Amino acid sequence: MRRKIPSTTALVSFEAAARHESFTKAAHELSITQGAICRQIASLEEFLSVELFRRSRRGVKLTEAGLSYSRRVATQLDAVERDTLSVMGQQGANVIELAVVPTFGTQWLIPRLKDFQRQHPEVTVNLTNRTRPFLFADTEFDAAIYFGDADWSGTESHRLMGENPVPVCSPRLMGHRTHFSPQEIAELPLLQQTTRPYAWRQWFNAQQLNIPRDMTGPRYELFSMLSQAAMHDMGIALIPPFLIQRELKEQHLVIASPEALSSSKAYYLMIPERKVESASLHAFRDWLVDQSQRYSPSL
Repeated sequence: MRRKIPSTTALVSFEAAARHESFTKAAHELSITQGAICRQIASLEEFLSVELFRRSRRGVKLTEAGLSYSRRVATQLDAVERDTLSVMGQQGANVIELAVVPTFGTQWLIPRLKDFQRQHPEVTVNLTNRTRPFLFADTEFDAAIYFGDADWSGTESHRLMGENPVPVCSPRLMGHRTHFSPQEIAELPLLQQTTRPYAWRQWFNAQQLNIPRDMTGPRYELFSMLSQAAMHDMGIALIPPFLIQRELKEQHLVIASPEALSSSKAYYLMIPERKVESASLHAFRDWLVDQSQRYSPSL
């Protein structure tokens, strides 16, 4: 079935004319005549059966429908341009578009990616932040790394590692102590993680404590935000040690209690079923699983 889409020339002409609200400036930008712009806009209006501009002796002005349509067209043309530049830059290379939870990608994955590039120079791995599951069919992603229970329809899952967060804080908050007791932690400002809203409650319950204020305190979406807040003496946070290795090594953060929070959830590499035969993803999967098995957290 033939798509009901205007010509690309008409859309490009309209987007430029709408952005400038001037046929003359649009013509100059596109290096065509003003008459050509007028004809393209007229053909687009005829195609849509909608008036996009109001003409007057003073020039042209977008109608309400024209303004709404121009915003949508600009967004789509921007996307087409990005995709075109991406393909031009790849020059036939094998590319993996990977969605990854932000702090895991920044703190654990990226420092190791050079090894994958060395082993597989023909494969390019692009990273984009995504904190929650999505429909692969609605995106260009080839795979995803996320934290959860691997219950993601239409995918093949590969477990990487657990999280096992521990209470951490700044050395100044710790003072001269070597650690805090669970009861002492309960009296401190608790920094909360948005996507782990029950983390402190679960941690206190594991210590056989029922703390009424265990879900109070400022909330941060990313572990990187949480660690920054803890480093600036804003409270105590539950963070997986492998996400703050440098901060712990440089003593910007210290472990306030060795008691880790155990969870059945973990970090997984998720590959949609339609992509499981990809040679590039096979190589990346094998490398990533090997890296996760080699990793040995040390508190």
